[in-house]
Amino acid sequence: MKECMVRLIYCEMLGYESSFGYIHAIKLAQQGNLLEKRVGYLAVSLFLHENHELLLLLVNTVVKDLQSTNLVEVCMALTVVSQIFPREMIPAVLPLIEDKLQHSKEIIRRKAVQALYKFYLIAPNQVQHIHDKFRKALCDRDVGVMAASLHVYLQMIKKNASGYKDLTESFVTILKQVVGGKLPIDFNYHSVPAPWLQIQLLRILGLLGKDDPRTSELMYGVLDESLRRAEINHNITYAILFECVQTIYTICPKSDLLEKAAKCIGKFVLSPKINLKYLGLKALTYVIQQDPNLALQHQMTIIECLDHPDPIIKRETLELLYRITNGQNVTVIVQKMLDYLRQSKEEYTIINLTGKIAELAEKYAPDNGWFIQTMNAVFSVGGDVMHPDIPNNFLRLLAEGFDDEKEDEQLRLYAVQSYLSLLEEEDTFYPQKFLQVMSWVLGEYSYLTNDGDPEVTITRLHRLLKQTFVTSETKAWIMTAITKMSSRLSCSKTVDKLIQEFSTSLDTCIRQYAFELKHLCENKELMKKLLPLDASCDELMVDASLSFLDGFVAEGLSCGAAPYKPHHQRQEEKLSQEKALNFEPYGLSFTSSMSSSGFTGRQSPAGLSLGSDMSGNSAKIGQKETNCLKLDGVRKLWGKEGYLPKKENKTGKEDKTQPVPLDSILIGHVVDPPLMQSEQQVVSLSEEEKEKQQLASTLFVGLGSNSTISLMGRADTINQKLKKKSKISESQNSEEASSFQNIATLPFSPLPDTTPNNKENFQGNEHLGLRKVSLSPSEVLETSVSFDTSQSLTEAGLDEKLSNCRLSTSSLFADSNIEVFQPPQNVPDIVASKAPLSLCLPEELAGHPHSEIVELCSCDILTVYSCKVWTDDCSLLVLFVANNSTSPLKPVNLVFESTEHFKIFESLSCHFPVIEAQSIERCQKCVQLEKVCTEGILSGSISYHLDTDTHLEFSLTFSLSDFIRPMKITTEDFGRLWLSFSNDVKQNINMSPSQGSLSIALNALKQKLKLHIVEIIGNEGIAACQLLPSIPCLLHCRTHARTLALWFRSSCSALPDSLLYQCQKMMAES
Repeated sequence: MKECMVRLIYCEMLGYESSFGYIHAIKLAQQGNLLEKRVGYLAVSLFLHENHELLLLLVNTVVKDLQSTNLVEVCMALTVVSQIFPREMIPAVLPLIEDKLQHSKEIIRRKAVQALYKFYLIAPNQVQHIHDKFRKALCDRDVGVMAASLHVYLQMIKKNASGYKDLTESFVTILKQVVGGKLPIDFNYHSVPAPWLQIQLLRILGLLGKDDPRTSELMYGVLDESLRRAEINHNITYAILFECVQTIYTICPKSDLLEKAAKCIGKFVLSPKINLKYLGLKALTYVIQQDPNLALQHQMTIIECLDHPDPIIKRETLELLYRITNGQNVTVIVQKMLDYLRQSKEEYTIINLTGKIAELAEKYAPDNGWFIQTMNAVFSVGGDVMHPDIPNNFLRLLAEGFDDEKEDEQLRLYAVQSYLSLLEEEDTFYPQKFLQVMSWVLGEYSYLTNDGDPEVTITRLHRLLKQTFVTSETKAWIMTAITKMSSRLSCSKTVDKLIQEFSTSLDTCIRQYAFELKHLCENKELMKKLLPLDASCDELMVDASLSFLDGFVAEGLSCGAAPYKPHHQRQEEKLSQEKALNFEPYGLSFTSSMSSSGFTGRQSPAGLSLGSDMSGNSAKIGQKETNCLKLDGVRKLWGKEGYLPKKENKTGKEDKTQPVPLDSILIGHVVDPPLMQSEQQVVSLSEEEKEKQQLASTLFVGLGSNSTISLMGRADTINQKLKKKSKISESQNSEEASSFQNIATLPFSPLPDTTPNNKENFQGNEHLGLRKVSLSPSEVLETSVSFDTSQSLTEAGLDEKLSNCRLSTSSLFADSNIEVFQPPQNVPDIVASKAPLSLCLPEELAGHPHSEIVELCSCDILTVYSCKVWTDDCSLLVLFVANNSTSPLKPVNLVFESTEHFKIFESLSCHFPVIEAQSIERCQKCVQLEKVCTEGILSGSISYHLDTDTHLEFSLTFSLSDFIRPMKITTEDFGRLWLSFSNDVKQNINMSPSQGSLSIALNALKQKLKLHIVEIIGNEGIAACQLLPSIPCLLHCRTHARTLALWFRSSCSALPDSLLYQCQKMMAES
């Protein structure tokens, strides 16, 4: 069986169907001897994926092997667990793996840490309670175990650095020992002590020391030592130096270290070795955010890198120039980017550079003409592989306009004249997206040209329809443009000819457009009513939920039709059905889900929202790529008759389609073409130096300390040239503004990574959260983060029709942190008016979200106050007992009554031996919801002795929201959890006029119920939360006609009903 399994592994590697042997691999791992078990585990790890149904049969085998006394069996089980175990099976093996952290053998402890690291990556909430054991692994006597724990800490610190500040000294000590050569020689690489450990530790220190002067001071010494010892000329030491430089510029700076880091960068940049030069440019690009003047010291070297023969060096140099772009040097830098873009053939480079050029052109455009000509060059050179958001946002900018109506008209007129001049040239090839932009602009604004004949424009567009290189999708855009222009003409011979020609077209989409145009031309009044002038920004009422099909769907389901499956569910089923290797080639980076017809439905391409569905390769939409080689653009050198270049003079034919003339695209803004080689030899060296000096003065202008630098991730202080202005009604603008302000508020911190041993002492938990503040809406808007109008086209706050379109790779919902309103730091804690001035929370709790301090019960002698503090993993009840008398009280006992809804940790009582006169004592209890309810009462009493025994009773109310916390998950995780839960509840709630949009309603629910908004797409949104300690609940909501449809799902049967009641109550109150 062992030999057969080895051969089966080979067949699986070759891509053949071998699923018939999967069950035998599991049997071999269960029943074989040690060698057979090893082969069985190997086969299982290669055959099965995490979601495979046969993995359930392996759980008992893994549990048995983890309990075995044979080290080899334990190692094999831990290896399989860290490779293919899904999150649903983690609870079955987690206690056993925790025990292995105490094993006597180093290899077992190391593999146990690796398994827990895998668990943290796929299910971080399930390993939150074992952080103390991670700390023990960090201090393990074996270096391998300690190194394995660094991977875990690096991931946890990336999510929440503030929770691990206390470990800074430990990491510094470890790095000192590594740099000092205290580790075994086995960890050395080319005489460098444990270089990969050094890199990991430097990254961890950089995260811990960011924006923290006190923590950064602890690192200065070891960073200086790391820079000093990394002197060996080897690639691994260069990597250590690069990480040191990044860490030094990430933490709070120190002048000596900054000077040494700058010298290190200078050595890299000036090195003749290409690898070191690239490393220097990479470091310079990173540190330019903190020290813009550093680029001035190496400006001549940067100029030389622009002409470097290595394309990677050129690309990184352009990235550096992109970071230092401002309004004074934008024309030169954009021209350099365009020059490189014309020479590049790589798809990734084209996508990256076109996005950056479009962003710079919109942010720093000196005038409208330069902006239009630059975007024309982007559309022409970028072709159909550039990101579809670029033409979409360009058209949106033209439609919405700026703050000046006159400037709007001038920009649109310039665009129309530019495109008319380009269409004058016959037999010229243009990319499909460029033709679509031309068609839309001419269809919307061709009436602005007073001297132009609309008939001529229609004739030119008609000529495009006959070209073979124009795709069906682009023809739909052209037909729409012709339809708009024909509405302004009484009659047109070209339009009549077009209708007659395309009414019999084989393309159903084009034939449909031709019939629509024919019927509209017969009724000019209806045509002008449907196609008004400059109405691209008018809001259209669209039933995105397709509610008019509900009856049809219900009838189909009753007749036995299959119900609709969401996209993520279809993807999971597709993955589970895949049994062999996939030999289909990867498609383009930006593919679309449009059908092969090239245009979905009957919607007009003039709708800007359709732009996001534009295909990445519009020449062949929706078709799978073949498995043959792509030879487009490859010169054919050999044929049946021999070497072909010798016969080119005889048989060569000129291509009918000519490339786009660059002079017609960049009028007056294209630099002279490069000189021929013979002419370059005539130019003297001194003239070259003069040209470089002049170029440097142009590129690096405005890089002084008082100038503004365009840095990635930082808002520019200069005013944006092209300010977009929405033409939608003011009421919608106000709603969108309030929605955007909600999005831009302070983030909710992640869950704490450590759970204290003592539930009464929570000093180790540091985080931000939701604080109940009695601020007016205007005050909240003032304290929230406002929208920066200087952001680029792709970063600006677009309206909801294109809110999911972004130029950068991260979408609108890339930052999934819960965002809530919080008062500024100088706002004092809110205290009840009856509370004394000295009554306040301790420092370790004051930073947490908390309620007001209210009075529970009182008498002339004693007063009891309470305050709720909401941490990420529990709800704290803080009680203050104030002695109002002039005599000490002793003893004082506070006792809570037991209840079915709540559980109080440790004990139900607090004992104060003595409370001095005119003083306050404090105690705190961790409260947990045992039985789900919307509200519950926690009662208790306090007794003291002063002359006689006195007994006071009190009670306070807890609501469900006190125990709800946001659960941060991705959309994919949401989909998987949604299918696994069976307890759900649905309800439609009427929305008030103030809750006009889904984003406003969801943000209100987020603040009141502490939800985490996972994603919002159109009029649908998803959110997630959890009931402490770890009961998840998911929400899917949809808006239609002032109605909010809520759908809760959870693993707990009572939780959806209770949360729905809270939502109804909150919506009614607001």
